[in-house]
Amino acid sequence: MPIILAIETSSELASCALLNSADGADTPVLTRESSGVRTHSQSVLPMVQELLRDAGIALADCDAIAFGAGPGSFTGVRTACGVAQGLAFGARKPVLPLVTLEAMAEACRARTGAADVLAVLDARMGEVYWAQYRWTGEWQAVRAPALCAPGDVAPEMVEGLAACGNGFAAYPEAFADAPFAAGAHTAGAYADILPHAREFAVLGVAALAAGRAVPADEAQPLYLRNKVAYTSAERQAINAAKADAR
Repeated sequence: MPIILAIETSSELASCALLNSADGADTPVLTRESSGVRTHSQSVLPMVQELLRDAGIALADCDAIAFGAGPGSFTGVRTACGVAQGLAFGARKPVLPLVTLEAMAEACRARTGAADVLAVLDARMGEVYWAQYRWTGEWQAVRAPALCAPGDVAPEMVEGLAACGNGFAAYPEAFADAPFAAGAHTAGAYADILPHAREFAVLGVAALAAGRAVPADEAQPLYLRNKVAYTSAERQAINAAKADAR
C-alpha cells in the first residue's frame, strides 16, 4: 500500500490525512482538522507537519500528495492546490487532484453502505455544487459535478439513493419537497458530511494505481466559477510550503 498525504481546504473545515498502512496500525489513516475558513492557509502546514511527526516519517517517504481540487470555496481549493504543489515540488512527489464531491460520496458510503449517492455542497450566493455517483468497486459519475440553484438539482432517481452534504442544511426550503432529500435536509442524518482529507487519502490509493497522478506543476483546481489572482494569504501558504519541503 502506498503512503498518501492528503490536504483538503475547500469548505469551512480544513483537514489533512496520512494513509500509512505499512506501519501495521489499527487505524492506517491519521487525520487532523481545523474549522474556520479564514485560517486555512495558516493551519494546513502545521497540521501536515504534526501528522508526519506523529507517524514518524518524512515527506520524502510519501508516494503522492492528494488534495481536494474542488468544486468548493475558490480560495480554499487554490490554497489546497498551492500547498500540495509546493510540498510535492520540494519533495519531488506526484500530485493527485481529487474531486470534493466524490470524497463526500465515499464518506456517505462508509457511513450508510449506500452504492448510489447524491452529494450537494453549499456554493454560497444561492447556489450549490452537486454530483451523483455510483459505487461499482470504484466510483462512477452518474451526474458530473455542476453548479446550479438548489431547485435545479436533478439526480437520476434510483432505489436506495442516499443524499449528503451541507447544501441541504443551507437551503432547506428549496429541498423540502424533493424526493431525494427526504431525511437529508437540516434535521437529517447526512447534512453534516463535508469534504475531508480522510476520504482523499483513501481514494488516492486507487487514483495513484490508475495513473491519475500528475507532476506538481500540472495540478489544477476544478473550477465551476471563475476568478483570477492569488490572495496574499494564498501566496504566503504556497511559499511556506515550498520552503518547508526543501
